[in-house]
Amino acid sequence: MDFRELRFARTLEFTIREINNSTDLLPDITLGYQIYDSCSASSIKVAFQFANGLDSVFSDNNSCSKSAAATVPAILFVFPFIESQVSHSATCACLSDKRQFPAFFRTVPSDHHQAAALARMVKYYGWTWIGAVRSDTDYGNYGMASFLKAAQKEGICVEYSEVYYRTQPRSKLERVANVIRRSMARVIVAFINIVEMRFILEELARNPLPPLQWIGSEAWITHPDFLQFNICAGALGFGVPRSVIPGLREFLLDLSPAQASKSPLLTEFWQSSFSCSLKGWTGSSSNFQECDGSEDIHALQNPYTDTSQLSNTIMVYEATYAIAHAIHGVICNDTQCNKTNTFSPWQILNQLKSVNFSTKNGYQVNFDSNGDPVAVYELINLQFKKDGTLDSVPVGYYDSSKPTGQEFSMISAIHWVGGQTEVPVSVCSESCPPGTRKAVQKGRPVCCYDCIPCAEGEISNKTDSVDCVRCPTEFWPSTKQDSCLPKLVEFLSWDDTLAIILTGFSITGAFMSLCVATIFYRHRASPIVRANNSELSFLLLFSLTLCFLCSLTFIGRPSEWSCMLRHTAFGITFVLCISCVLGKTIVVLMAFRATIPGSNVMKWFGPPQQRLSVLAFTLMQAVICVIWLKVSPPFPFRNVKHYKDKIILECNLGSTIGFWAVLGYIGFLAFLCFVLAFLARKLPDNFNEAKFITFSMLIFCAVWITFIPSYVSSPGKFTVAVEIFAILASSFGLVICIFAPKCFVILFRPAQNTKKHLMGKVPSKSL
Repeated sequence: MDFRELRFARTLEFTIREINNSTDLLPDITLGYQIYDSCSASSIKVAFQFANGLDSVFSDNNSCSKSAAATVPAILFVFPFIESQVSHSATCACLSDKRQFPAFFRTVPSDHHQAAALARMVKYYGWTWIGAVRSDTDYGNYGMASFLKAAQKEGICVEYSEVYYRTQPRSKLERVANVIRRSMARVIVAFINIVEMRFILEELARNPLPPLQWIGSEAWITHPDFLQFNICAGALGFGVPRSVIPGLREFLLDLSPAQASKSPLLTEFWQSSFSCSLKGWTGSSSNFQECDGSEDIHALQNPYTDTSQLSNTIMVYEATYAIAHAIHGVICNDTQCNKTNTFSPWQILNQLKSVNFSTKNGYQVNFDSNGDPVAVYELINLQFKKDGTLDSVPVGYYDSSKPTGQEFSMISAIHWVGGQTEVPVSVCSESCPPGTRKAVQKGRPVCCYDCIPCAEGEISNKTDSVDCVRCPTEFWPSTKQDSCLPKLVEFLSWDDTLAIILTGFSITGAFMSLCVATIFYRHRASPIVRANNSELSFLLLFSLTLCFLCSLTFIGRPSEWSCMLRHTAFGITFVLCISCVLGKTIVVLMAFRATIPGSNVMKWFGPPQQRLSVLAFTLMQAVICVIWLKVSPPFPFRNVKHYKDKIILECNLGSTIGFWAVLGYIGFLAFLCFVLAFLARKLPDNFNEAKFITFSMLIFCAVWITFIPSYVSSPGKFTVAVEIFAILASSFGLVICIFAPKCFVILFRPAQNTKKHLMGKVPSKSL
């Protein structure tokens, strides 16, 4: 005998007696009942028995017309013969279909809600690789179908989905057990009836198996029979909220042998509980010794007497009250009930749709358009007690009426399988950390994947990212490729070691030019200074000083003004410098032409013409620079293409034609100066300046010819460094080649600083 089911039946009896004694609900109206046992008969047979009102096994003395107060197992077959039903335990989602079952109601939530809640719970704990077993019944098949649909939306993969029914051969049961043993999934969702679950657990207990985290449906997770299976320890599932029905325990225990002998069910209960036979009973239990009256029902410890925490029993209580309220709504008004009033069964159906009341233990009862209540569940956890036995402990609640994400509320800690305090892991593949993406393994479910590092320039900042995201143009991934960081901005800054070295050379060169100018100024009356055109020499030293200093404009963060200044200053100062050198070269040539008798050439290239030529050559470069600045000037530019991981802050040339025109014009003057100096290198003179100009121009041209490929190929700040080096190298070449020999003679060979010596009339020692 199932004592739990007997408790349900007697709860129906208790509830009807409570209603009959009520002065508010159906006053002066007495309800009757008939209870049928479906345990040993087929569902269809009992359903038709119920519809025909025959062979009741537990009934009240008062007769009454047929009315349904309990669930009929085969609703689809019997529906044409009955009126309205309110079930306390039928959870199949299929029963919410009002086209097939328009008169079906229930106080227990639909499995549609339970399946969605189970899927959300599985997702919440990070289980993406699970197994599934179900009963081959409407309950199991519809429930599992709803769960699998919800699980798919949550991104949960099912390694296997096995089905079993109690009448199938043992080989089928063994196959199901072996699939569970061999699987990788450590979490199993069981949408299964009590009997099938018991068979599976008994089969699994025969051979050792790895710890499994069971996730149970309401049908078995709260059933006391499963507390004897230690492999269920840590199981988690949903059950109907438990409470207490006031007065029920006293009613159940108010049972004497005389009362029990009036009903076959109660007689079987008494004899099964105390292993004795009631006096005068000649049923199948007559082999027992006769009861002697010392039996104490209060001492029994079984599901019939355990009323401390009721769940499905409350659903019986609510279902019975729902029908009573529906009848009250049909035959009663505000003051009294009409006992003689006749009504149609469909009136009861319409009243059931609108019932809304609270029970004595505080539960609100109403139905939605599908005949279902609001889905509220207890989250049940099977935990070991101190004495080593299992107990079902509520650890939280689920309320489908609350907003999404707020349905769960936890009240205590969960004890997981194996006594762990940490959530067990059940995944096909470990989570992919940030910086990687998931790549599905070919031919396997989406939960089985490889973790592939993000490609260069891409990141993923979440665990289990499906795709990597490319960083914005001015950002670059971190070392772990889990975030985008601003790219390092590179330019030749003042605190850069290379910039400090170049600055030192620049200042040294400028100081050297000033020192030479000082020496020349102090010895301006000496023959060597006067013979080398002192005016052009001072102008050349001034321009060289500017050349050295203009290199400083290339250092620092490029700005709109610095970009325009650096190139134009460089172009104009170098043309000024080369113009002076060119003027000096022409003066040398003209001077020796003037020694020819009858030559009058010096009057065509005297000091005014020299100044004019320098001015003209410099103005030409100034015009080129103005046109360049007007048409397309240089501007600061963030170069993100040269390097992948950093930004080069540089000066874009604007018009490349303008840049190469400036550089080409300098090159043209330098080449012209080199040619003229080369032609004058063998003119008779102990101190022929043309030789030194030739060397200086040779160095100048060599520097700038090698500058071009270096400038084009140098990356980032080294492009600027190459340009500064070219400026400094060519400037040093001019200073050293043109002025160093003269300064040496002035300072260390004053005897050679005479007109006769310069004219070659005094033999000179090789320098």
